Amino acid sequence: MQKNSLQDLYIDELRDLYNAETQLVRALPKMAKAASDGQLREAFQEHLRQTSEHVSRLEQIFEQVGEKASGKRCLGMEGLVKEGSETMKEDYTEGVKDAAIIGAAQRVEHYEMAAYGTARAFAELLGENGHVSLLEQTLEEEKQADKKLTQLAEEINPKAAQVQGHASVGFAEGRSSSKSRKAA
Repeated sequence: MQKNSLQDLYIDELRDLYNAETQLVRALPKMAKAASDGQLREAFQEHLRQTSEHVSRLEQIFEQVGEKASGKRCLGMEGLVKEGSETMKEDYTEGVKDAAIIGAAQRVEHYEMAAYGTARAFAELLGENGHVSLLEQTLEEEKQADKKLTQLAEEINPKAAQVQGHASVGFAEGRSSSKSRKAA
């Protein structure tokens, strides 16, 4: 049956998000276990708690629209989770692995922010104000998780760079100084 309404697309988006979140419920404990930094581990544990709430909010929306809470296989999240899993298997030193895990986690957060923003916009257009509020709440939590990961990266990444004896110089600075050396 052809789907030809924004309502159909909205339900598809919700199903995609539902599957994405359930994939994360399984992935976040593995990320927490792989993290060597205590604050990073705690951040993943906290986000797991929030992710369970995200699933519950989506189930609430499904109930309100009279649809079964089920997921449509989210290939995007599947790829991001697989990529993160491969990162955790790499033979990096602890600090470098933490930096890699943060990068993988931020890619997940950005994907979720885009998806929740889209679903919220559809809910607004469909006049589903209660859904807008639930989706906005989750979107804000995803933004906060990303912000927390950025703060952790600002602490962890320079330490990872120093482990191998590299100076904590920004990429742009390093490039400009190498250009200066070439010119000299």
